[in-house]
Amino acid sequence: MAIGAQNLFVLRQGLRREHVGAVVLFCGGADALLIAAGVGGVGVFLAAIPRLTTALTVGGAVFLAWYGVKALRRMAAPQAMVVGDTQGATLNQVLAATAAFTFLNPHVYLDTVLLMGAAGSSQPVELRPIFVAGAAVASFTWFAAVGFGARLLEPVFARPAAWRVLDAFVGVVMLTLAASLLVRVTPALG
Repeated sequence: MAIGAQNLFVLRQGLRREHVGAVVLFCGGADALLIAAGVGGVGVFLAAIPRLTTALTVGGAVFLAWYGVKALRRMAAPQAMVVGDTQGATLNQVLAATAAFTFLNPHVYLDTVLLMGAAGSSQPVELRPIFVAGAAVASFTWFAAVGFGARLLEPVFARPAAWRVLDAFVGVVMLTLAASLLVRVTPALG
């Protein structure tokens, strides 16, 4: 339950009350599919293709850096965000961003395909579907709690300064994640 790039995006969407249900369903569904793929052995396949892993890592780092800079620019903007005030993002735009945070984020693959896949594939074959179902329910529950639970933070985010602090935190986290990914993948590029 680490708060990473995808979770921060879900939290922000929950605070904005912008297509929260769709974001929660997308993230939970993607996690369920990736966990099932990991338990089914896709993690072993991905580990055998290091160039694909490197390409996904670099792409993810570029995306996270872009979003981090965008968050820092929002932080510096004089206009304040208001809870529930959306800036007109369409469902397709929000789902495209959700897909990017899900599939361009190498940490998603590490957590779901590799880590959860390894844990699930170590179970007896007859218990693997139960493991996948339990992990999927936990994932949906987590994303629903983050997305819809964000409303509990509305009193805090009624103040413009709170949005600036959140955007500063998001920007720093995204840029730190991007840098850590690039540092990790640099030997593979050489």
